[in-house]
Amino acid sequence: MGYILLTGGAGYIGSHTALELLNSGYKVISFDNFSNSSDEALNRVEQLTNNAAISIKGDIRDEQALKQLFSQYDIKAVVHFAGLKAVGESTELPLHYYDNNVTGTVTLCRVMREFNVKKLVFSSSATVYGDAKHVPIPETAPRSATNPYGQSKLMVEYILQDLVAAEPDWGITLLRYFNPVGAHSSGRIGENPNGIPNNLMPFISQVAVGKREQLSVFGNDYPTHDGTGVRDYIHVVDLALGHVKALQYLEHNNGIEAINLGTGVGYSVLDMVNAFSKVNKVAVPYQVVARRPGDIATCYAEPSKAKTLLGWQAEKTLDDMVRDSWRWQSVNPDGYKS
Repeated sequence: MGYILLTGGAGYIGSHTALELLNSGYKVISFDNFSNSSDEALNRVEQLTNNAAISIKGDIRDEQALKQLFSQYDIKAVVHFAGLKAVGESTELPLHYYDNNVTGTVTLCRVMREFNVKKLVFSSSATVYGDAKHVPIPETAPRSATNPYGQSKLMVEYILQDLVAAEPDWGITLLRYFNPVGAHSSGRIGENPNGIPNNLMPFISQVAVGKREQLSVFGNDYPTHDGTGVRDYIHVVDLALGHVKALQYLEHNNGIEAINLGTGVGYSVLDMVNAFSKVNKVAVPYQVVARRPGDIATCYAEPSKAKTLLGWQAEKTLDDMVRDSWRWQSVNPDGYKS
């Protein structure tokens, strides 16, 4: 049995997926440049599973390093997480984002083809739907992007579609994530953002643990039930299990499929804050500030395709999400440096 290669395997979603793959009997290699991740995550995955992923430091834009990796190990499929993911930063550093996310993927696919490895699970994003006109959002919704990060994910989707059209023996799933939150229930691995968090849940957690004074809620005048933005939050462990199912699907299928990974339920910013406070019995002071440019009112998935095609659906509740987020943050106030 060959290895599953996880690019960006030490990151937030990568490390949780490594854990679920190891628990499912797969052999795993992580290839990560550690620009926004920590090797400690994989050490802890090993402690939790009594099984180690091979960890190799490298960059997906480094063709020689990838060739060496593919010639050294019998790799049978790739789960491609490696990518920069901060929307705000992408508007300031578009070339950096396109180089890393788009050029990096092209380089990876070129090396995969050279070694005849043609099964790929790609980390896409709900940002490819732009400001969707209708919710819940099905995979057939029109695609557009409102920032360079989303644009880079959309470009890669088009590239991979063109690749399969030219070479039908590839099998590719484009997993469009909604908003991953939470952590492994052990509290040993979780989201470990560099600097100021870009995402709501780690920000709430850092306020609750006393690292930050208060949460800024961007706008309370959206056309939603409480005026704050509504999103589809999905527990990272559910998300990781979706990747295991996607790999199992690709064992028997070629072609390309886009699949939403979400719960199909939207929660507002204040729903998240209130649930976090109530379940964890901890205060989360917040202040309403102006809307952020580019933010949309409501975004949640139509998730039925994942159930039909992969036999997957989200199982964890909002209470699980906030409880596991707080367990991780309170046990690891400084992330993997704790």
